[in-house]
Amino acid sequence: MAITTDMIKQLREETGAGVLECKKALEASSGDFEKAILFLRERGLATAAKKASREAKDGLVSLQVDAQGQWGVILEVNCETDFVARTEDFRAFTRALLQQLCDEPAVPDVATLLERPFVLDQNVTIGQQLTALVAKLGENIIIRRFARLQRDGIGWIEGYLHPGDRIGVILHASAGDPRVAESTAFRELVHDLALQVAAAAPRYVAPSDIPSEVLEAERAIYRAQIADEKKPEPIKERIIAGKLDKWYETVCLLRQPFIKDDALRVADLLEQKSKQLGTPLTVERFVRYELGMGE
Repeated sequence: MAITTDMIKQLREETGAGVLECKKALEASSGDFEKAILFLRERGLATAAKKASREAKDGLVSLQVDAQGQWGVILEVNCETDFVARTEDFRAFTRALLQQLCDEPAVPDVATLLERPFVLDQNVTIGQQLTALVAKLGENIIIRRFARLQRDGIGWIEGYLHPGDRIGVILHASAGDPRVAESTAFRELVHDLALQVAAAAPRYVAPSDIPSEVLEAERAIYRAQIADEKKPEPIKERIIAGKLDKWYETVCLLRQPFIKDDALRVADLLEQKSKQLGTPLTVERFVRYELGMGE
């Protein structure tokens, strides 16, 4: 069967592959369009494998929170360069992926996600679509991580995406009174808390949330720092406790100075607002993604 220019053009528009690759695929499949697409995807797998060892630390952080503040989803997809991160192909894939995660709350991890049918083309999995995108854009692309917050009680889930799409936060705060949870004052507070997390990068809500192994590792560092000092053990323990208190101010949201008024700790702010609004206000949890950083 003769391979026409129109056939090559159509296959190129469908797959994003180059002219010569499209021609070879059509020749190898005797003009069968579906077989030619499969041929290119199979070749894309080989191309992706070559690129998979390259570091991907650029990309996009994206998020979505529903209009009732019931749930929020945050996603990080990585590529190698800002150039690819700004392409419409990369952004469209990320948008579709985020929407799929919003629509499929039961997906637990990236490995499972890759096996799901792609929302924009049910004939391929997300993994296959990702492979085709790698082949088209010529860079290693990784779905790095995603998270979902869901609330059952009274409160609000807020999302904040910093300009540039490199830092994103979803945060769940609760209130004891449903009328307060619907108030402008409470929503503004939750927004400020999300800004705080974005700017100050805490890792935990409170010291009690720090895993014991992390706490012990930090203690060991401080113990080693003062090991040679000739001081009684009780004094050394007080020094270590003091260092931990300073560390909490860095890693624990409630211990941090409030970004809009550094005379206040975030815990003090919550206490003030709880009294003003007449009901307990609590930060339940948050997720903060910074492009290429963290676990």
